[in-house]
Amino acid sequence: MGAQPDQNSQAAATAQAVTEVLGDNLAGLYLYGSAVAGGLRHDSDIDLFAVVEGSLAGDVRKSLVDMLLHTSGRWPRSGPARPVELTVVVRDEVVPWRFPPRSDFVYGEWLRAEFEHGQLPAPTEDPDLTILTTMVRDSSSTLFGPPAAHLLDPVPASDLVRAIVAGLPELIAGARGDERNVVLTLARMWVTAESGVVVSKADAAAALVSRLPAGHAAVLRLARAGYLGEVADEWTYRETEVDSFTAYAEQQIRDACKATGRSGVSPPHSGGPVPHARFTVAPASSDSDRGSV
Repeated sequence: MGAQPDQNSQAAATAQAVTEVLGDNLAGLYLYGSAVAGGLRHDSDIDLFAVVEGSLAGDVRKSLVDMLLHTSGRWPRSGPARPVELTVVVRDEVVPWRFPPRSDFVYGEWLRAEFEHGQLPAPTEDPDLTILTTMVRDSSSTLFGPPAAHLLDPVPASDLVRAIVAGLPELIAGARGDERNVVLTLARMWVTAESGVVVSKADAAAALVSRLPAGHAAVLRLARAGYLGEVADEWTYRETEVDSFTAYAEQQIRDACKATGRSGVSPPHSGGPVPHARFTVAPASSDSDRGSV
C-alpha cells in the first residue's frame, strides 16, 4: 500500500534529498510505518529506510544530518513539519541476515540535541533493525531501487522475539508520561511473540482486547482510541491501571516466547553505547514508527 498523496509531500521532498546526498551508493530507499499502514496520525513520524552498498563517509553523514536538522520537524510537534526518522544500513551487514544486525546511520528527533552539538551517527549494533527490516520487507513503499523484499533477507521469527524481549525492560521503565505508546507497543510485542508477525499497533490492540480481563481491556481500548484520534486519552490518574497492564502484558509476552520455543535471550552486547530502542521506545507520546506502526 502506498502513502496517501496528501500525506506524502514532506516524505517525497526528504526522500529526494536523501537520494541526492547518497548518490551512487544508494541501493534502495523505502517509506514504511504509518504512512503505508493505514495513514499518518497526528503524532506520526515519517519513517525512511535506506540500503547502501558501503558505509557512509564522514562528509556524507554530516550532509545528511545538516539536511535533516533543517527539514525534520521538532518534537513535540509544533508546526506542519513532521519528525523524520532515517535509518541507513549497509547491505552486506544485513545480507545474509545475522543477529544482532548493525545500522550504519540513524537520525531521529530524540537525538537532535546531540547532532546540533556536532555529533554524527556512527555504525552500531542495533537489535531494533530486526523489527524494522521485517516491517520494510513486509509493508513499505519503494522510493528508489527494487522492492525491499528483493534486496533484504527475511528475518527469522526467533530473532524478532529476541529483539522484542531484549527491549522489554527499557520500554516498561519509560511508561510514565508515554502510556499510550507503551501500552500499544506491548500489545504489538505480544502478538509478534505469539505469531512471529509484526502488525500495527491498532491491529494488535484489536486482536487482543477481547482476550483480556476487563480492567486490562479498558486500558488497551483507551490507548487504541487515543491512537486513532477517537478520544483525547488522559492518563494522569491511571498509573495503577497502567502498571498493572504492563506487568500482565510483560508476563504474557515472556510466556508466549516460551510456549513457541523462542527464548528471546539475546547475546551479550559487544561494547560501546547501547542503541536507542526504536521499536520499543519512542519520544514521549510520539507515534514513532520505529516501532510505533
